[in-house]
Amino acid sequence: MAERMVGKQAPRFEMEAIMPNKETKKVSLEENMKNGKWTVLFFYPMDFTFVCPTEITALSDRYEEFEDLDAEVIGVSTDTVHTHLAWINTSREDNGLGELNYPLAADTNHRVSRDYGVLIEEEGIALRGLFIINPEGEMMYQVVFHNNIGRDADETLRVLQALQTGGLCPANWKPGQKTL
Repeated sequence: MAERMVGKQAPRFEMEAIMPNKETKKVSLEENMKNGKWTVLFFYPMDFTFVCPTEITALSDRYEEFEDLDAEVIGVSTDTVHTHLAWINTSREDNGLGELNYPLAADTNHRVSRDYGVLIEEEGIALRGLFIINPEGEMMYQVVFHNNIGRDADETLRVLQALQTGGLCPANWKPGQKTL
């Protein structure tokens, strides 16, 4: 039986990642917490696929809005940093990512994907999972879904903003509206 994660401390992680400047560096939840940042952690199945670049670039194109909300975005797959770099170095017109505004992390040992409950063990890849973690390390939001469906950047931003209100947000709440 799966264990609940929301409302508990998020599993800590540290992974090698390709940064926006194309350098390899470690990213970690602890670093984001130390800097008082929210963490938007999302998993995707594989580099050089068809749905993944649409959502990865959509989130990158909206990165300044996440930054304005004191949030760090981290994309994760079980691919290596070398594969990530090759994909970033491939233009969007050629099914690549081009320039990205946030890091892509490599969970090559599958530990983080397993800790977050998104690993498809028999395939060695992750499901699409989205996790929003507050600056204190508490898991505030999680959604995991089939790999055929891409994420919505608007909805991710809306949920982050709703969580940051600290209030009760009714159905269809939008930023700027009153909370309950």
